Amino acid sequence: MTKNVLVLFGGQSPEHPVSIVTAVGVLNALDRNHYNPIPVGINHHGDWVLAGTHQPDDADWSVATLINERPVETTHTTALSDELPEVPATDTPVALRSVNSSTQLIDVEGNVIADIDVAFPLLHGPNGEDGTVQGLFETLNLPYVGAGVLASAVGMDKHFMKIAFRHAGLHVGPWVTVTETDWHTNRTAVLEEIAKLELPLFVKPARGGSSLGITRITLLSELEQAIEHARQYDTKVVVEQGILGREIECGVLDGLNGAKPKASYPGEIVVTDDDQDFQFYDFTSKYQSENSAELSCPAELADDVTALVRAQAVTAFQAVDAAGLSRVDFFYTYDNELIINEINTMPGFTPISMYPQMWQRTGIDYPELIDTLLALAQQD
Repeated sequence: MTKNVLVLFGGQSPEHPVSIVTAVGVLNALDRNHYNPIPVGINHHGDWVLAGTHQPDDADWSVATLINERPVETTHTTALSDELPEVPATDTPVALRSVNSSTQLIDVEGNVIADIDVAFPLLHGPNGEDGTVQGLFETLNLPYVGAGVLASAVGMDKHFMKIAFRHAGLHVGPWVTVTETDWHTNRTAVLEEIAKLELPLFVKPARGGSSLGITRITLLSELEQAIEHARQYDTKVVVEQGILGREIECGVLDGLNGAKPKASYPGEIVVTDDDQDFQFYDFTSKYQSENSAELSCPAELADDVTALVRAQAVTAFQAVDAAGLSRVDFFYTYDNELIINEINTMPGFTPISMYPQMWQRTGIDYPELIDTLLALAQQD
């Protein structure tokens, strides 16, 4: 018996196009013997749009067919094009409702499109990865893939995330948080506090993702402009002291039936693009250049360091009370210190994204990973 899976993508955050590409990957890998996908996109207005209305029978999904464009002859690519896709506007939005302990997808007239058994939210950023849509699913009593309300919110907020990590005994790098109130009423004191950090600095939206809004600065004269840039994405900003070292990532996958979460082999991002000056692994190098970066996995680390990365990744997962999946990012310094950077409770999940690639190298391929996540969502 197949189950209906609400594959929810798009959203109102700047990571909207990344989510669309992620959904294409998941739809093409979903086990159709067990799951019937019901793709729904959220457009920039917040409308829910029934997707895939031009999807040909028995054809692979593409970005075009997912956002209701008629299929055309294209060269398939796993990277985003310069013209970023978006969920279209609609006069006929759809919605979820709960009736007699079941969840239904309905049209504007209240007609039932499908009964939904489980949701697979593939939303990144605010109003999707931050606990908001998870709260909606909770009120509908609808099982869903990934972290719950609290873990999603903490995992989205770099300030509270760091506090949780410190409490769990993990090594966190120096940072300063700049709130909206601080910036308008206490700016001089905030800038003086930031000046105590060692350059270079990374200025980030506190609740952003996919490296959007991040600036690396090497001069304090660049600080205010960098904060203003980050504030275009979030009114709360974190300024982190740059850490000299290797960037190591590790995937965490929850355990079925109460088993302990497990960690993938650690991976390391190696930026390789010679044509662009990627000062860090930014949005363009992640999603719009297929040749800008390579994943080294397993990362070349001593056995004891590899074991430490995997153990601390699980500790970080549990520190924020995550569920389902997460990617944990570390710095491994040249003084042999392991410093945690952040956790992503809904990491990039396209077939070329680091999270599924690390699990592929650890022994769990993309379709099996998706099947496991859906099983985790539905377990009692």
